[in-house]
Amino acid sequence: MRALLRVVLDTNAVLSALVFGAGPAGRLRLGWQQGFFVPLVSTATVQELIRVLAYPKFGLSRLEQDELLADYLPHTQAVRIPVPPPTVPKCRDPLDMPFMHLAVAGKAQVLVSGDHDLLALADVFEKASGCLIVDLDSFLRVYSLSTEDYTLARIKEFDEAEAKLTRLMQTSKSQSKNEREAP
Repeated sequence: MRALLRVVLDTNAVLSALVFGAGPAGRLRLGWQQGFFVPLVSTATVQELIRVLAYPKFGLSRLEQDELLADYLPHTQAVRIPVPPPTVPKCRDPLDMPFMHLAVAGKAQVLVSGDHDLLALADVFEKASGCLIVDLDSFLRVYSLSTEDYTLARIKEFDEAEAKLTRLMQTSKSQSKNEREAP
């Protein structure tokens, strides 16, 4: 059995996969759900995700936020960041540092980000840590599900959901009929 690819997903990648879920972001979500790779998390990166999910612009209730986290966190591997954290190249945005610390401490092979500050450090970071920094499209093209695999998986998922809904509706109709016929 081959070892799973160890991947750090920045907040925007995870957020896109959880909240918007179609297209490339949906393929990313399916990739972690089906075990094509293991996303790494740290206390700092999970706190950032929780903070961003609560932004009013997303209009997510607390329950919806919890459901989205429940769709992600069970698939992740937690990594403890040592104190002091690993040495990484300086980044213009200090909020990006925890993702680089996580990649080094967690021995990630890839850090997926759309953040221009992180992408600008790709060469320097790879030389320093051996970890690639790539954007979402590049990651999916090289490491994850093809569009065809994603489409087939989505069709199966929709078929299963439709069958479940049909069963629920039949059960509901039966219960309503029984209630009307009861004396």
